[in-house]
Amino acid sequence: MSTFKIRHITRYQYENSVRDSANQIMLYPVQDPFQSVLQHTIHVTGNPMIELHIDIFGNDVGTFTQVHPHRELVIDSYLLVNTKPRAIPTDDQPAAVQWQALESLRHHIDFIDFLKKDRFEGADEILALVAQELQTGHTPLQSAQYFSRYIYQNFEYRKGITTIETTPDEIWKLKSGVCQDFAHLLSIVLRFLDIPARYISGYICPKENGMRGEGATHAWVEAYIPFYGWLGLDPTNDCLVNETHVKLAAGKNFSDCSPVKGTYRGTSGHSLDVTVNVAYEDGQAITPDVVAYVQPSGTQPASRNSFRHHQEMQMQQQQQ
Repeated sequence: MSTFKIRHITRYQYENSVRDSANQIMLYPVQDPFQSVLQHTIHVTGNPMIELHIDIFGNDVGTFTQVHPHRELVIDSYLLVNTKPRAIPTDDQPAAVQWQALESLRHHIDFIDFLKKDRFEGADEILALVAQELQTGHTPLQSAQYFSRYIYQNFEYRKGITTIETTPDEIWKLKSGVCQDFAHLLSIVLRFLDIPARYISGYICPKENGMRGEGATHAWVEAYIPFYGWLGLDPTNDCLVNETHVKLAAGKNFSDCSPVKGTYRGTSGHSLDVTVNVAYEDGQAITPDVVAYVQPSGTQPASRNSFRHHQEMQMQQQQQ
């Protein structure tokens, strides 16, 4: 059992006043038998009312509008969360039985979205790898772990080389990226295997194990394993997800789980800073991971006068 204190601050600063800032936030941690929220507060500049709803994937989503002119918008989320270890799948059913069980899910409404295959130029290469793996007689769990390890071993972890606009085809060719890229690729591969896969956003809070992405927003994949359920796989760190991961949201891809999205009225240039700080129960903290981005005035076309594009880009760069 572990308890973590997490502070996640998103700060927008504008050269001139803007108004009618409408935003969506997905900063509400999941509560389940393995994760308990002990305390959670979100403070937004101007104290607007945050309306909550549950989306199609069961995530808590907040929306708010800052109508009045402002030159700064800060979204400050403070979380105290308790996590518990998960049992590892026993994987004792015959492989053929497990693959047959997955076959029966192909037209089940709860899994259709997580089985849908993306258009992908590297599909032929992945299908060749999938065909080789299917000949091994491995179980779905073994195959999922194999490809998680494949990404970990064959793709370089490099910050700043990709953005939210980088396509899976480009990532496949670059053979490098950050956690969002690796999670996206693993979900694609698992769906080619007909294993339901969903993208997960959250935080990784290791006890100074030097894991990639510690003390920052993070991303991984959950694969549906027959006779077990959803199992988290972290291809960035080649590990199963356990009590060191704090889960925020699930979806088909990053866009479904973006921590912050929004639009505003105004032509002002703006800058964006994102800071995530993780402290352990004993108070020892991880050094904050800070991302800064500046959008100069006059460089953003009027047809794209929105910081949603840049917010999503920054949240991707923060997910390391």
